[in-house]
Amino acid sequence: MNKRNIYTQLLEALSDTPVVFLRGARQTGKTTLVKQLAEGSSSSENNRQYISLDSATALAGALDDPTGFLQGLKKPIIIDEAQRASALMLAIKEDVDRERHAGRYLLTGSANILTLPGIVDSLAGRMEVLTLYPLSQGEIAGTHEDFIQALFQNDFPATGAGKGSLSKEALLEAMTLGGYPEVLSRSTAKRRAAWFDSYITTLVERDIRDFSNIQDISGLLRLLRLLGARSGTLYNQAELSRSVGMPTSTLSRYIPLLEALFLVWFLPAWSSNLSKRLVKSPKLHVIDSGLACHLCGADAGRLADDSIMAGRLLESFVVAELLKQSSWTEHPVSLYHYRSQSGEEVDVVLEDRAGRVAAVEIKLSASVSAHDIKGLASLCDALGDHFVRGVVVYTGQEVIPMGDRIFAVPVGMMFAGE
Repeated sequence: MNKRNIYTQLLEALSDTPVVFLRGARQTGKTTLVKQLAEGSSSSENNRQYISLDSATALAGALDDPTGFLQGLKKPIIIDEAQRASALMLAIKEDVDRERHAGRYLLTGSANILTLPGIVDSLAGRMEVLTLYPLSQGEIAGTHEDFIQALFQNDFPATGAGKGSLSKEALLEAMTLGGYPEVLSRSTAKRRAAWFDSYITTLVERDIRDFSNIQDISGLLRLLRLLGARSGTLYNQAELSRSVGMPTSTLSRYIPLLEALFLVWFLPAWSSNLSKRLVKSPKLHVIDSGLACHLCGADAGRLADDSIMAGRLLESFVVAELLKQSSWTEHPVSLYHYRSQSGEEVDVVLEDRAGRVAAVEIKLSASVSAHDIKGLASLCDALGDHFVRGVVVYTGQEVIPMGDRIFAVPVGMMFAGE
């Protein structure tokens, strides 16, 4: 069983918040994690009953009489797949307002219930939300990585051999595997592909139907495959509409569903002008690189032969790893991408609460040139002292200074433990 790096944050939230919602895609390990929490402590605060709304009987009770359903449960309680009965949220609010105790409810959900009408209002000030993503590379290796915190620290290594060596071949293999625990437990590409096929079918035929009344299942599958091929690119809804043969009005309904199920994520554009961040095009990323590769029909061999596809999917892979680390880092940040008026780009911009910025450029190459740091240098010049550090992650083995506060670092450093 892989130790999850968000475990400490989950315990902290339960120690002072009445309702904690652990959300994430299906099969990322939410149930395993909350059961581990319930069974791993004899203290009263963590010794909690577990119930799943995947049970038809439990779901019927929650839907028919939410208040009576909750009254029959011993607190504290874990309610798994809580998004299947959104009517419970108002009943939980009423119960918490009567007896406000930290950690009273631990909810999990494979769809983002915060997108449902009234949920945010009903539990405002009573609920903390944590997101569990597929396994990070550090979690797979059994380490607690925090590359984000390292980027903002003064003692970031300026030269020398990087920690966590990772060859290009091993990197491509890691990209095709992704981070779903079940995929990692299967020993052959054939069996992993079968799991992904089953996973997609379950999502479309069950979860999406539960969440919304979608009839055009074949169109949704076409869209999902196309999004896999577009992972790591700027999102252009009009162009996507033409390519998939789907009206933009339909796309405007389908894309938020895929976001709510934590399959895709949009990396917003960064600008020093806050208002401009809302109008610039975001970048589309499939959150799990293994799923993206499956949707593209790409194995490690094909990625080795197709540098354009491999580069885009590597970008999504690194972005997803930073997104995962952002869920537990001791240095909270928001993630963006950057494109200047003159065309310089940076793949990931990390901005902390003090307005300080670190930036990451991603290259599937064993060497880094002056051309590769143009975007980082542009951002450094624009921000002055607010720019803390820029790095180009690459498949080489050395940390190499490339300019003012800019370094080339081995990609394996992102996943090395503390």
